[in-house]
Amino acid sequence: MTIADNLKRLRSEKKLSQAKLAKEAGVSQQLISQLENNVNSSTTELPKLARALGVAVSEIDPSYGDVSSDVISVAGRMSPVRTVGVVEAGTFREVDEFDQGEPDEIYLPPDTKYPNARQMAFIVAGDSMNNLLPRPILPGDKAICVAYADIASEVKLRDGMVVVVQRQRDGGHFREWSIKQIEIYEDRTVFAPRSHNAKHKPIVVPRDFEADNGEEVEVIALLRRVVNDYDF
Repeated sequence: MTIADNLKRLRSEKKLSQAKLAKEAGVSQQLISQLENNVNSSTTELPKLARALGVAVSEIDPSYGDVSSDVISVAGRMSPVRTVGVVEAGTFREVDEFDQGEPDEIYLPPDTKYPNARQMAFIVAGDSMNNLLPRPILPGDKAICVAYADIASEVKLRDGMVVVVQRQRDGGHFREWSIKQIEIYEDRTVFAPRSHNAKHKPIVVPRDFEADNGEEVEVIALLRRVVNDYDF
């Protein structure tokens, strides 16, 4: 059976209208209508629909998770994730430096916890997180993140989160991207390095998110995992 057939059948079994399923899954009714009428073949939102229906994704899309599926089927569930730049504490770069060169992309499935959020990757430079527990983040690692702007309405910053912090100065002409771990206090938020190197200092931001020295500080991404490829 097709995705369209399975989705209609499961929705009928659960006695859910398209509108009700859309609300419970956090997707648009238009998407469900398109899927059920074979107008839209995207599988990106299937994990959310499966959770709302209380079934495995494979009950909607039988090829989901099937290692024998052909490459085209697998690629249909993957999306390009762009490597947007380097995260390095203490290094401010001109904004133009971030926009030069051909974008490096890898293909990944949607994030399991935040499937609707944009994914992005950062190359780690420096040693500002080499003492992070339970796993250090080391130079050369690739930090796979989701855009915080896409989840900010549902995910509030809290102690222990590891995030990519953007600091801007000189009216936004220079900016630093760095990975930090959050510490939240009553009157301030601290973005702390976790390093054996004492030169790295925390970014301390009062509640209004304006740094004392006039720099603009913003959380731009939430770390989801770290990978490192071996080039043999």
